[in-house]
Amino acid sequence: MRKSSATAASGREKAYAYLRENILVDPAVQGKFLNEQELAAEIGVSRTPVREALLLLVSDGLVELIPQRGAYVPPVTGREMSELMELRGVLESHAARLVIEQNRVPAKTMQDTLDQQAQLPGLLNAEAAQEFIRLDTLFHQLLIDAAGNELISRTYSKLHVRQILVGVSALFRTGDRRGQVCAEHQDILDALMSGDAAKAQEAIDHHLAITRDILLRT
Repeated sequence: MRKSSATAASGREKAYAYLRENILVDPAVQGKFLNEQELAAEIGVSRTPVREALLLLVSDGLVELIPQRGAYVPPVTGREMSELMELRGVLESHAARLVIEQNRVPAKTMQDTLDQQAQLPGLLNAEAAQEFIRLDTLFHQLLIDAAGNELISRTYSKLHVRQILVGVSALFRTGDRRGQVCAEHQDILDALMSGDAAKAQEAIDHHLAITRDILLRT
């Protein structure tokens, strides 16, 4: 019985992780219904753990279950984009102040992540764009995690899917957003390393405001 429960949980977690990391981060699935049978075959599990994973994603606000039709992936609205950037600004500015006060700026890991972003090909296809935004999200998560507040870290991590979605969209809506992002990230890191909390907050706010404005342009 215990083994069966553990297996069921494992299947659910596998499906949940796969959906978050590979399916929902694709802008093309927004506004569409997901096929449980196809997902089960793709993930290598039965339909039950897929259904359970979808229920978890409903609680995350990433999927809606429509009676007689199935699991629907709602598009990210302009309001949600604005609210996402606002929440990120609050959490990241708070983390910046803490890591500077406590001398815990994760400078090396943040710089390594930024360097990986900069080394990606100049012309980004959909897959490379997702990798760029994955590294983008990691850059900011490293700052959040360094603050040492587990609840804030978990809250920020829950924003992962939406961050990748809006980040990929922003990359393709303007010519050299990739280069701008790397420069804005470097400004954030330089401010953190200088120990200037006000300058770090200004750099964070500037970075998020530009992304928000690009997304709301269309």
